[in-house]
Amino acid sequence: MPPLCHGVLPKELSSKTIEMVKGLCPNVVEIIEPAKEGYQLTLKLNLNQIPRNKDYDKIIREISSVHSVILSSQLKEILWNVNSDDALQGMYKPIKLVYHPREPFFLIRQPQRIIAVFPIRFKEKSDVTIATTFFQELVDVGSSDKWAKVPPCNWSAIPPPELRGEAFEDLSTNGGFFTFDISSRHVEGNRLDKTVWSLLNFSTYVRYHVKSTKGFIQRRMRKRLESLVEALHQTNSEENEQTKQHQVYRYTKKLVRSTKYVILKQRWGTIGRKIKRIGFRLKINGFTRFRQRWLRFPKFSTGYTKI
Repeated sequence: MPPLCHGVLPKELSSKTIEMVKGLCPNVVEIIEPAKEGYQLTLKLNLNQIPRNKDYDKIIREISSVHSVILSSQLKEILWNVNSDDALQGMYKPIKLVYHPREPFFLIRQPQRIIAVFPIRFKEKSDVTIATTFFQELVDVGSSDKWAKVPPCNWSAIPPPELRGEAFEDLSTNGGFFTFDISSRHVEGNRLDKTVWSLLNFSTYVRYHVKSTKGFIQRRMRKRLESLVEALHQTNSEENEQTKQHQVYRYTKKLVRSTKYVILKQRWGTIGRKIKRIGFRLKINGFTRFRQRWLRFPKFSTGYTKI
C-alpha cells in the first residue's frame, strides 16, 4: 500500500496502526515485514481462510476498509497532538492526505490549532454552482451562535497562502477551497472519532448534497412539466367540448329551422290553395252556353271577292 500521508510524518506506520490492521481479520490478513520498497504496508491475503457462509460479505468489507483504517489512525495521531510541542517541528508545512483518488486534502499545523483544507473539483458547471451556494450557506450557518461549538469554516475561490509550493495539479480546482479550523476542544474524548469521520467523508458529503439537489430540481421540473402538459390537455378538451357544443347548437338550430320551414310551408300551402279557390271567378250554370250563343263577335264581309 503506497503512503497515504505526505509530509512531516514518519514513513513507517505506527505500532498502533499496525495493531488495528491486524485486528481486522487475523486469519485472512497477514502483514509482511519489511514492507515492499516504496510502500508503507504489504499485506498477504489467505483466500482459503475466507468462509463460504454468511460471514463472507462481512470479511470482504473488513478487508476493503484497510485503507480507511490506516488513514483514520494517522489522522487521529495528528489531531491528538494539536497542542503538543512536537507539532512545532512541522509548523506551517502542509500534510497531504489521500482518502479518495484524485481528491487529496491538506492539514496545516499552526499554534493551538490545525487547519484542514479541501480542494473541491467538479466535472459539470451546474455542480459547481450548487456546491458554491451550499458552501456559502454552510459558512453562514457555522458562524451563527447556535453552532458555536463546531469548527469554524470558510470558503475561498483561491488557495490559502499556506499551500504555496504544492503541486499545481493539487491546487487546480473549479469549486474553490473549503477550510476548517480545528482546535483542542474539537478532539476531546469522543469528539475525536466524530471529527476524524467528518473530515474523511466531507468530500463525499458534498457530492451527495450536490447529487441530491440536482435530483430534487429535476423532480420539481418534471412535476412542473407534467402539470403544464395536463393544463394544456385540459384546455384542448375544453376547446373541443365548446366546438362540439357549438356544432350541436348549429345542427339543432338548423333542424329547428327546417322543421319550422316544413310546417310553415304546409300551412301556407293550405292557405294559398284556399286563397286561390276564393280568387277564382264564379261559375254560373248555363253561362258558358249563353256566352257561346250571344256573345260572339259578328263576321263582317269586306266586299272583296277572292280570286
